[in-house]
Amino acid sequence: MDPRIREHAEIIVDHSTDVQAGDNVVISAPSVAEDLAVALHEVVGDRDATPVYLANDARADRAYLKAVDDEAIETPTHTQALYEESDVLIRVRAERNATETSDVDPETQAVRSRANQPVQEAALSSRWCLTQFPSQASAQLAGMSTEAYEGFVWDAVNKDWKAQRKHQQRMVEILDPADEVHIVSGDTTDVTMSVDGMVTINDYAEKNLPGGEVFTAPVVDSVNGEVLFDKPLYHQGREITGAHLVFEDGEVVEHAADQNEDLLTEVLETDPGASRLGELGIGMNRDIDRFTYNMLFDEKMGDTVHMAVGRAYPDTVGEGHEQNESAVHVDMIVDMSEDSYIEVDGEVVQRDGTFRFEDGFEE
Repeated sequence: MDPRIREHAEIIVDHSTDVQAGDNVVISAPSVAEDLAVALHEVVGDRDATPVYLANDARADRAYLKAVDDEAIETPTHTQALYEESDVLIRVRAERNATETSDVDPETQAVRSRANQPVQEAALSSRWCLTQFPSQASAQLAGMSTEAYEGFVWDAVNKDWKAQRKHQQRMVEILDPADEVHIVSGDTTDVTMSVDGMVTINDYAEKNLPGGEVFTAPVVDSVNGEVLFDKPLYHQGREITGAHLVFEDGEVVEHAADQNEDLLTEVLETDPGASRLGELGIGMNRDIDRFTYNMLFDEKMGDTVHMAVGRAYPDTVGEGHEQNESAVHVDMIVDMSEDSYIEVDGEVVQRDGTFRFEDGFEE
């Protein structure tokens, strides 16, 4: 086995989820990620914990969603019960076909998302980690050879997370006490939001591996302006490009997309919270230096910001503030590398992708 896989497994178990003797651990991975699943079982065994293995397979998922009647979709309470009885949840993503579910009706996906919300709540109440195994389909989507993509993934994952935490903490110290954030990119993005009283999280690969961002939640009704998400995203096996949202008092009042606008509409209409922002994230992982059509990596790029419509993470919502509730959480990215800046309480803290505490920053 590639020693980088074993290192990946050890980081998940020891750094991201802190597996202890006696823990009940759920390992969810597709067959294409079997090597990482095997390494995880080995490391979990070394820690005297107890694993349960779930296969998450996009082909099987598609088969179910194509066959089932929307009215018959219910909360899988047996999965919910498993998560509620578990201490740690490890989910590995890897694709044989990145567009496997592209022909599933978006409304069916939305119905399933709503039904699965209690399961997601149970999963998020455990110590959890979402990570990526470098499959051939993901390499192809990124426009890279398999070998090059493997190097890209493990360079972003198997790194000194203590040093990364220290680097990102400088941005946390700017954002956490702030009142207002203003983001401008060219003449297509100009949006303001309040983060007053919200909590900024330093993501150094505990819940997401790779980590490499700082993120918070906007005050629910504070978002105003427009955003062009100029990086595409894959959602439910389909590509959305040129997503453009206009916000008034926190709510999306206009939206458009160059491609698959109907899918964007389905996302925003999932439930009332889906048309509001649940997250503002700022990418800071410099080992992620190219766009790969994989949100787990792309949102961490050091010259991007991302915003998620839908559910806010509870840890980011300050005491006494409303948490945006939704069955969905869909991240979208703005390229901040040119003609762009982030302003916090009237002071520019990033210009053209460079933070004010990095070499090369210009006022």
